[in-house]
Amino acid sequence: MPKVLISDDLSPRATEIFEERGIEVDRKVGMKPEELLACIDAYDGLAIRSATKATREVLAAASNLKVIGRAGIGVDNVDVDAATEAGVVVMNTPFGNAVTTAEHAIAMICALAREIPMANASTQAGKWEKSRFMGTEITGKRLGLIGCGNIGSIVADRACGLKMRVSAYDPYLSDERAVDLGVRKVDLDTLLEEADFISLHTPLTDATRDILDAEALAKTKGFLMINLDVRATQTRAIQSFEARGFSRYAVNEHYARVDDAYVTGYYFHKELK
Repeated sequence: MPKVLISDDLSPRATEIFEERGIEVDRKVGMKPEELLACIDAYDGLAIRSATKATREVLAAASNLKVIGRAGIGVDNVDVDAATEAGVVVMNTPFGNAVTTAEHAIAMICALAREIPMANASTQAGKWEKSRFMGTEITGKRLGLIGCGNIGSIVADRACGLKMRVSAYDPYLSDERAVDLGVRKVDLDTLLEEADFISLHTPLTDATRDILDAEALAKTKGFLMINLDVRATQTRAIQSFEARGFSRYAVNEHYARVDDAYVTGYYFHKELK
C-alpha cells in the first residue's frame, strides 16, 4: 500500500481523500528538519504547504519518494532540480487559491483607497476624525498589474467590473489575451509612471526578484497603493517608499524569511494630491 506523509497543516479532508483511495497516511505537522530527514525514507509521497522545506538533503534521504504535492501555487520551498534528478514528481495546485488571492488584492485596493485601516486605527484610539479620512474613489483610476497570469487576470476582471482602467506588464501576455481581458498591455516603465495602484502577481524567479527596486520606485506618481511580495522587492526600495512619505500598512508576518523578518506582503499608501 502506498504511504503518504502530510507534514503541514492541511485540511482533515486531505487525509480522508487519500484513505478513500487506499493510501496509508501519516500526519506529522510541525516537524523539525532533522525529524523529517529521519522519517522521509518510509514514504512514497509527501504532501506539504509552505512550512516544510523539501531540500536537496531531504530528497537525498527519501529513496522511496515518488511525488511531492504542494497545496498551493508556488514551489519555492521545494528543490525542484534535486527532485528532478531523483525522479520525484513535483506537483502544485496553481488554481487552488487564485480567486481568493485576487479578491484579497481587490479588497486591499478598496480598503486603502477609502483609508479604512487608518480610520479604524484612529477610531480604536478613541478619536473621531471624519474629515481626515476622505479617501478617494477607485472609479476611473489606473490599476497597474505586474504579472497577468492566473491571479493577475482575475484581478483585472474584477477591477474592470469596478470601472478601473487596467494596464498590465507581463512578457508572456499576448496582445489577443490582453484584448480579451480588457487590459492595456504596456512596458514596465509606462506602468510605473501612470498607475494609481500597482499590484504584483508574479512567481519569484531571477527575472522578477527585486523587480521593484529604488530606481523603479522613483518613476511612480504621487498616489499609489502597492500590493507586493517582499521577496520581489529590494529592502532599500521599501525604505524609499517610507522616505517619500508613503505609509506602510497591513504587514503579515508569517511565512517568508527575508532580511531577518518573516513577511509576506506590504501595502503602501500615499494621499492623493
